[in-house]
Amino acid sequence: MKNFPKVKLVISAVSLMMSMASVSAADLKIGVKSEPSSLDPQFHVLATNMQVAFAIFEPLVMMNEKLSAQPGLAESWRTVSDTVWEFSLRKDAKFSDGSALTADDVVFTFERVSKVPNSPTAFTLFTRQIVKVEAVDAHTVRIATKQSYPLLITDIANIPIMSKAAASGPAPEGKTTVELNRGEGLVGTGPFKFISWQKGADLVLERNPFYWGKAPEWDKVTYRPMTNAAARAAALLSGDIDVMEDPPTTDLEQFKSNPKLSVSQAPASRIVYIALDQHGEPSPGIKGTGDKNPLKDKRVREALSLSIDRSAIVDRVMGGVAVAAGDLVTPTMFGAVPARANAPAADAAKAKKLLAEAGYPNGFEITLGTPNGRYVNDVRVAQTIAAMWTRVGVKTEVAAAASPVFFKNRDTFQYSAYLAAWGNSTGEVATTLLAQVATRDPATGSGTGNGGRYSNKAVDQLLAQASQALDDKARSELLQKADDIVLADFGILPIHFEVPVWALRTGMTYAARADQYTLPQGVTSTK
Repeated sequence: MKNFPKVKLVISAVSLMMSMASVSAADLKIGVKSEPSSLDPQFHVLATNMQVAFAIFEPLVMMNEKLSAQPGLAESWRTVSDTVWEFSLRKDAKFSDGSALTADDVVFTFERVSKVPNSPTAFTLFTRQIVKVEAVDAHTVRIATKQSYPLLITDIANIPIMSKAAASGPAPEGKTTVELNRGEGLVGTGPFKFISWQKGADLVLERNPFYWGKAPEWDKVTYRPMTNAAARAAALLSGDIDVMEDPPTTDLEQFKSNPKLSVSQAPASRIVYIALDQHGEPSPGIKGTGDKNPLKDKRVREALSLSIDRSAIVDRVMGGVAVAAGDLVTPTMFGAVPARANAPAADAAKAKKLLAEAGYPNGFEITLGTPNGRYVNDVRVAQTIAAMWTRVGVKTEVAAAASPVFFKNRDTFQYSAYLAAWGNSTGEVATTLLAQVATRDPATGSGTGNGGRYSNKAVDQLLAQASQALDDKARSELLQKADDIVLADFGILPIHFEVPVWALRTGMTYAARADQYTLPQGVTSTK
C-alpha cells in the first residue's frame, strides 16, 4: 500500500504523455476539386500539380499570396550584366532526406526541364530565355539569358528545385515522370515530404524534419480529390475534411454565416476563356460547313463572342463569385489594356448579322469541350454558353470530360472549341500571352497552352520586344499592344475571372492566394 501513490503517479505521468502526444499530432485533410495529373514537378504547368509541388519542393524565388517575389532557396540575387543573374543559395537548406542543397541541384533542375517528354503544357514556358545555368561555387548559381530579360525572376518562381542525387537516372531527364509518380526521387526542400499517392485516391504528405524555414503546424497532410462541390461541402460540414476548395457558389453566404466554418477569399485572377481552333480544316466537332473551318473567319469568332452574356453568367451561374472579363488579365495586372477593363455587352442581333456576312446565315454545328469539376461550375458555364451560341444559330453540343481526359483531348487538338482557364502567377500579361496565344512552338516554350493554335506574327514580335524591354513603361506599352491585337482579333474569348474561395473548419484560417494554389503550409490554427 505504501507504494500505491508512486504507481498512481507513474500512471498519471504516462496518461499525461499520451494526452500530450495526441494534442501535438496534427493532421490536415484538404478536399481538392481535382487531383494532380502528375507528381513530376516539371511535367505539366497546372495549378493542381503546382500546389502539390510547392508543398514538397521550393523554387529559388517564391511568390507570396499577393504574387510578390520573395527570397526562396535563393536568399539574395543580383545582376552581373544585362544578361547574367547571380543567385546566392541558403546554406541551411536541406532536402527531406537530410542532404544539403547545393548549386549542382539547381543546375540539374534547370537542365532537366527541356528533357521531360510529352509535357502537356511544358515548363519551357519559364526557361525559354535561359541559355546557361552554372555553379560558381557550392552556394552560388549564375543564370545567363539570351538577351536582357526583366521577367527572369517571376519565371523561375515556377521552377521547383529537385535533388540531383535523388532525381538522377539513366533516362535523359533522370528519374522519369512514371518513376516520380511512384514517389521515386520525389525529394525536395519544402515543408512537407511525400509519403504515398494512388491515382483517384488520397495524396499523403508528412512534415519535413529537415525543413530550413518555420515548421508548418501539420504533421500529416492529406489531399483528397473530390470533384463534386456538394460532396466537398458535406465532407467539411461532417468533419471528414478540414479545408475545401471552391465551396458551392449557391451556398457561400450560408457558409459565411455558419459558426462552424470560416471562409477565406482572394482577389480574382484566373481567367476562364474559350479557345477556338484557327488551324485545322476541316475542324473536329464542326458540321454543316462542307469541311470549311468557320472559326478561321474573324467575323464568326466575333459573333460567338457577342452572343455570350458574360454578366448573366457571373450572376446566374457563378452566384456573383466571379468578375465578367473583357481582358485576359485583371485591370490591376501589368500590361492590361485599360479600355478593356469592362466586359463587352452581348449583342445577339449583331452576332447573327456577322454570321450571315461570313456565309453562315443558317449557322452550323459545333462541339464545345469542357472539363468536369476542374473549374468552378465549369460544366454549367459551358452549357450556358452552348445555349447562347445555339440561340444565334450555332447549334452547340457540350462534351464534358474528367480533367485527365479533357487535357489529353485538348493537347491532341480534338476540340474545335473548348472552355478552360489560366491562372497567372506572375502578375503581368506577358505570361498569359506567351502561354495562351503566342504561336505554338514546343521547342522554344512558346504557346504551350495554345490549344486553338492562334498565330499572329505581330503579336509574337511585340512579345519578343517586350521580353527585352528593361523600362517598365515601354514594356507595358508593348504588352498592351499585343494584348489589344489578340482581343480585337477575337483570337481567344475571355469569359470571366474566378474569385478564389476556400472554406475551413472554425478555428482555422488560410492565407488566400491570388494564384489559387491550396498550400498546406498556408493553413494555420487560430486557437
